[in-house]
Amino acid sequence: MEPEVAAEDCMLQFKLRDFVDRAPKFDYAGTARQGDAPPLVVDNGSYRCRVGWGTEAEPLVDVRSLVSKPRVRATGHGGTIVGEYSGEAVKVFDSSRSTAVRSAFDGNVVYQFETQEAVLDYTFERLSIMGGRVAHPVLLTECLLNPLYVRQKMAELLFEAYGVPSVAFGTDAIFSHAFNQAAGRCGPDGLVVSSGHSASHVIPVVGGNPILEASVRLPLGGLQTTNYLQSLLALKYPQHGAAISWDRAEEVKERHCYVAEDYAQELKKYQEGGAWVAGQGVTYQLPWVAAPLPVEPSEEEKARKAEIKERNRERLKEMAAAKKAARITGLESDVAGLEHLLAVTEGASEARARAFLQQTGYQSRVEVGEYLAKHEATLRRLRGEEVTPTKDDDDPADMVFPLLEVPDEQLGLDELAEKKRQRFQKNMAEGRARARQKKAEEQQKREQEKEEEDTKYREDPEGYTEALRAKRQALAERVEARKRRRTSRASEEPEDGAGPVTGKGATGRGERLSAAQRERMRLLATAAFDKGKGEDTFGADDADWLLYRKMAPPSQGADSDEADDDEAELAQLTARLHQVDPAFQPGPSGNGAASTPLPRRPTAEDFQIRVGTERVRAPEIVFQPAMVGIDQAGLGELLAVVLRRLPDVVRERVANGGIFLTGGNTAYPGLDVRIAAEYRRARPLGAPVKIWRAADCTLDAWHGAAKFSCSADYPRQTFTKAEYEERGPDWLRTYKLNYSIG
Repeated sequence: MEPEVAAEDCMLQFKLRDFVDRAPKFDYAGTARQGDAPPLVVDNGSYRCRVGWGTEAEPLVDVRSLVSKPRVRATGHGGTIVGEYSGEAVKVFDSSRSTAVRSAFDGNVVYQFETQEAVLDYTFERLSIMGGRVAHPVLLTECLLNPLYVRQKMAELLFEAYGVPSVAFGTDAIFSHAFNQAAGRCGPDGLVVSSGHSASHVIPVVGGNPILEASVRLPLGGLQTTNYLQSLLALKYPQHGAAISWDRAEEVKERHCYVAEDYAQELKKYQEGGAWVAGQGVTYQLPWVAAPLPVEPSEEEKARKAEIKERNRERLKEMAAAKKAARITGLESDVAGLEHLLAVTEGASEARARAFLQQTGYQSRVEVGEYLAKHEATLRRLRGEEVTPTKDDDDPADMVFPLLEVPDEQLGLDELAEKKRQRFQKNMAEGRARARQKKAEEQQKREQEKEEEDTKYREDPEGYTEALRAKRQALAERVEARKRRRTSRASEEPEDGAGPVTGKGATGRGERLSAAQRERMRLLATAAFDKGKGEDTFGADDADWLLYRKMAPPSQGADSDEADDDEAELAQLTARLHQVDPAFQPGPSGNGAASTPLPRRPTAEDFQIRVGTERVRAPEIVFQPAMVGIDQAGLGELLAVVLRRLPDVVRERVANGGIFLTGGNTAYPGLDVRIAAEYRRARPLGAPVKIWRAADCTLDAWHGAAKFSCSADYPRQTFTKAEYEERGPDWLRTYKLNYSIG
């Protein structure tokens, strides 16, 4: 990138990132040795990038190797965030739209150099190296057997973009081993087991230097372990799937996961249960917000709500009055129009009056008079006037149908049509009369029953209430039994009513149908093929309509009508019980228990997850990669594979040197015991097994690189831009450090 653009871009990113990381900035001039620029040590891990001066005891910048580019809320311009979001960054940046968080790594190999450049820009700015020029020798850690292309691009990035005077590349796991070797925690020979964020390695070491030809790589690390743990917890608690984020799964892994010495035996103990399992399980609290307690409104609040309710009531009254006035106006206009029609046709012949009225949609003056009477009655009711009861106009006794007694042979076509219309009017009038009579009888019966119920209640209130409860309970049980019977019948029978096959042999459809179903099918076939022979008299008798009940499916026949009657009666009994016993609460069994309990307020216990076997299952994937679908040998088998690859002259030297554990994914309790158990299987009986852990499994790689950068051998193992251009990129294929600590 060009210097003028780089300076402007760095200033913009620096201002934005100041909200993300409040790490103190250091002036490298104060830490430089006299006349020398201190080396800059970059532990470029796929999880975290740690940068500091080789003369310091600890790295000064430690940031996640992530980059995102959200928009600034105030200006709408794009910014750059390196690392994780902080609370202050959420206030500054717009998080409403999804912003991709990118990593420069694919596995543990850098492949996005634009993202890598953003991470380096950030770390150098935090060290007060402004202007994009780094006048310090750089020691950069890399993964084991880093590809030539990646080394080439990284060297060009450091030389061209930052103007670095010299560069050195080294393997992070070997730096950690060298640092602990210098401290006397491990020997110079042995196996280095490095398990990081994205991959794990087994590296044989002789005299402090790795034998790269015998090293192996396993594409599993802390990232895959966290992903697997997250999926296990999400499957166990699907209701908390959104709350079990990757970061929370990472926290559970770091705090509670451990490695079992014998995985099968450990799961067997979990399966047996008991006090041991209760002690092994841990509870993790997910975030939750307590629901606010209901607060009794104050008197002022009650008065305000009552006032609002009264205003709403008045507004509804005004709306109803306006609607009523509009209807009255419309009826008055209709009445005036009907009266005008009667006045115009008065004194005219019947033929002329009918011809005139047909143009307005009416057939005769009689029809106009009927409409006029109905409109006037409705108008009087709306005005609040008393409506004098009149005899029903459609009373069959007062209606005259002269053509019904005349034979069809004596009538013309128009008269036959009129006769058909009169027959229809007579049937309709008789039907309405029967309906009114039935309604009056039912009303009288209900009033009589209500009077009898009130009398019983006055004589014995408690006995009456208990009898009413018992009656309602029996009716509720009958309704519930009918519903269950209907549900089971619907699940056993198809929609067309065919029953289930009861035999194993080949049977015809008729043999699978019951008698009622065969009768229904016969009626359907008869109705389908009836071509209407003779005169159609269906419906003249009320019993004809019962045929539809027989043809209806079981869920729509007489049983359905009976169910409707029972449910209506059940509703009446429930309403009656509420009148005589206000504390009554209907229940599903009819005994007065509450049908649905009130919803319980959620508590902190509802947002807790119990981590049991997941503690040991997640770290097990590095020993059994098949658990996550990777067809490769596990970490225990790779120890034997590495020993078989070694030359005979150094095999025993490495095997007896012990195993050194480093990397963030080796911090599990019990990992050293499991590695020792796996290693004993590859060694002769009684052979000594020594296991060492790094003093700091995450920072010792930087510590070792910093100590190496201050040694006397370091300047001779770096290369400059001129040397790189002279030797060519292919020279990096054979470039490697001598990890001796001076």
